[in-house]
Amino acid sequence: MIIIVMGVSGSGKTTIGKLLADSLGWEFSDADSFHSLENVDKMRRGIPLIEADRMPWLQDLQAAIKHWLQENKNVVLACSALKDSYRQFLVSDSVRTKLVYLKGSYELIQIRLKERSNHYMSEKLLNSQFDTLEEPLDTISMDVAQPPQIIVQNIRTALRL
Repeated sequence: MIIIVMGVSGSGKTTIGKLLADSLGWEFSDADSFHSLENVDKMRRGIPLIEADRMPWLQDLQAAIKHWLQENKNVVLACSALKDSYRQFLVSDSVRTKLVYLKGSYELIQIRLKERSNHYMSEKLLNSQFDTLEEPLDTISMDVAQPPQIIVQNIRTALRL
């Protein structure tokens, strides 16, 4: 099974994804590691990515997900997946791929981004993240104001894991 933990930058995708993977004994992967150096540089400079920037990244993620499914691997993937079209592109097997949406207020996420260090995604891009976000309607949604351990337990309960 693949669990895609999605949401805007600063919502806790990596934190929750790692905790969830550890609690399940699964692999963890971060979609950020699939970005090109050019994309990372743009984001570091506060420049939002355009669709042409995202497509190779999405293709690489799609290939990784298909490979994990073919290998019957259990993986938690932290990935923004902000648009419905991106999620449809990534989820080829809805039975073995589940989405978990980490939802939080703009104000809470902004505070988190201001406190974060050593990450290329700055708070300057938060507006573009929320502007791009198309909230999923048919997925598990978690309030990121809760403690991480509670979020992980609620995800496990919702997915019956």
